Amino acid sequence: MKTNVGGIDKILRIVVGIVLIALAATGAIGDWGWIGVVPLLTGLIGWCPLYPLLGMSTCTIKKSS
Repeated sequence: MKTNVGGIDKILRIVVGIVLIALAATGAIGDWGWIGVVPLLTGLIGWCPLYPLLGMSTCTIKKSS
């Protein structure tokens, strides 16, 4: 797996994931909030399985010298 989730994208995924899970755990938004596990995991591992299908990447490209 090649990393395809960049810095800001990664931070946003982790924050959104934690917020959704917390809201689901407190019962504020119901069971659908547990879907927050997906952005949390993709943010933590730095790879999104949907990005290659869409031909996307938010990672900066490092140039080798």
